[in-house]
Amino acid sequence: MINLKYLKFIGCLGVLFYACKKDDTSSNPPSISLISVQPIDVQEFTDSIVFTIAYDDLDGDIGFPNADTMSLWLKDARLTNPDAFFIPPLAPLDQQVHISGEFNIILPNTFRLGTGPQEQTSFEIWIKDRAGNLSNRVETPLITINQ
Repeated sequence: MINLKYLKFIGCLGVLFYACKKDDTSSNPPSISLISVQPIDVQEFTDSIVFTIAYDDLDGDIGFPNADTMSLWLKDARLTNPDAFFIPPLAPLDQQVHISGEFNIILPNTFRLGTGPQEQTSFEIWIKDRAGNLSNRVETPLITINQ
């Protein structure tokens, strides 16, 4: 009989701890969308590519105060590893506010990897917020890189 009372007590404690659990706001990942890519036909080592991205984040924790912390990735489909970029905080650090807007990513001096007169590639872009949530990934249309 003592074991049954003990089990009921442990069960009640479990329910109590579960009911007192704080709401987890770290499960609000940011969302991004691709607005534009300009130009889509570039001269290698000369032209920069400008990616315009829209963002939306319910708790406003996009960007880091430390410039050594990367929070945006841009992956060339021809390469294995993405390039990482810094985003400064887009809202006050001590506030939890819904933010949305646009920013540009400028990729200078794109180059061909092969020996042909031109090649095509696309890019994949995503971001991470301060809570560690990754956004969705967006893919660009094909970009032609000319010799």
